[in-house]
Amino acid sequence: MISLGAYRAQWFGNVRADVLAGLVVALALIPEAIAFSIIAGVDPKVGLYASFSIAVLIAFVGGRPGMISAATAATAVLMVTLVRDHGLQYLLAATVLTGVIQIAMGLLRLGFVMRYVSKSVMTGFVNALAILIFLAQLPELDPRNVTWVTYVLVAASLAVIYLFPYVTKAIPSPLVTILILTALTMVFGWDVRTVGDMGALPDTLPVFLMPDVPLTLETLWIILPYSLAIAVVGLLESLMTQNLVDDLTDTKSSRDQECIGQGIANTATGFIGGMAGCAMIGQSMINVKSGGRGRLSAFTAGAVLLVLVVFLGDWVAQIPMPALVAIMIMVSIGTFSWSSIRNLTVHPRSSSIVMIATVATVVYTHNLAIGVLVGVLLSGIFFAGKIAQLFKVTSTISKDGRERTYIIEGQLFYGSVEDFMNAFDFREALDRVVIDVSRAHIWDISSVQSLDMAVLKFRRDGAEVEIVGMNEASETIVDRLAVHDKPGAIDKLTVH
Repeated sequence: MISLGAYRAQWFGNVRADVLAGLVVALALIPEAIAFSIIAGVDPKVGLYASFSIAVLIAFVGGRPGMISAATAATAVLMVTLVRDHGLQYLLAATVLTGVIQIAMGLLRLGFVMRYVSKSVMTGFVNALAILIFLAQLPELDPRNVTWVTYVLVAASLAVIYLFPYVTKAIPSPLVTILILTALTMVFGWDVRTVGDMGALPDTLPVFLMPDVPLTLETLWIILPYSLAIAVVGLLESLMTQNLVDDLTDTKSSRDQECIGQGIANTATGFIGGMAGCAMIGQSMINVKSGGRGRLSAFTAGAVLLVLVVFLGDWVAQIPMPALVAIMIMVSIGTFSWSSIRNLTVHPRSSSIVMIATVATVVYTHNLAIGVLVGVLLSGIFFAGKIAQLFKVTSTISKDGRERTYIIEGQLFYGSVEDFMNAFDFREALDRVVIDVSRAHIWDISSVQSLDMAVLKFRRDGAEVEIVGMNEASETIVDRLAVHDKPGAIDKLTVH
């Protein structure tokens, strides 16, 4: 558990920068929350209430200070069918259950699975998100829907974003961009899309409500598949984003606490009419690049978002979309790992394939979970292949030619059992065979069965077989699973 002093420092150790960064994030959250509501098939206020609730709550109970969580596309796409078939109330119930599942995952300390996600998968994940963030801005640049002024304002916004820091870094350049573009648009009346064009903003504070669904097993079976999918995808994106923010800030944070925090935030959000969400890599990058490091930045983002849309909605509706598009383009450029392109010719081919496959899958499916799963599976296959290549079997024969010793070196597992069996000459007439595994480790049922097969084949032909040098872990699995020393073992040879 974090100490009270450290927790206080996470809140008040970077006040000015956290507040300013939170302001920028709040403005960037508005069009995103509206867009994700539209994806899920619900009113804009559902995504806006969710973004407010999740951002504020995660500031208190999350495990990664400075990371922004809210309604996201990754979770929104999983809600479409549920909303279409059963309506909003079932979505709210699913949101509550999603949070409960995530809390359970955190209490079970399932955050450790992130250690099995390779660097290549992480790079692919980041690059894919950068591409998706950029692609999400293209509808706002479609010449069929926008005027030529839009392109000029996007270019001007990018110029302010990248050049203003040379003047001063005291105020985040994205915030300056929003203020300048909004003022110019209102003064000159340029014909550009604004935040107000994306949907009506809520005009009341959220209130506590119970999802209006029957409390029956039938309801549970309806929402459970959706809740499980949203919980897993949400935690996956949150933990991946957490790793990225950890690297960017050179700090460590608690994965298990983040799982619990995400669960608490989602559970509470379902009771105020919001949809489930998770960490947002785009907004988290905006926050970090704007100087946000502490919990106050997430709290500010959520609180200001609510104030803006409820009390200052008329002003917020005037924010031109070109300014927000430029900010997200800046985020996508800054998020993409450009060095990974240069490293394609330097890194091992298997690592490059994993990275490219992860990017391609995520961009094609727009599903982060599927892309990461493909990357992890490929990483596992390539790793198993490399370990199998380190496996070796050599043998020596006694002077009288009646005893042969096989020396096994490396990892004996499902990926190396074929080489293991091919190393034995079962046609050789021997009185005694020694299988020396002192330099090997036996890992799984496949390796135990192959060891059984080798021993029984030699015994079938009349040779005495002895296994020597087995380490304690290997001996444990062999004693439990092997059959070669059990009664009737020869008869079981055909079963293997």
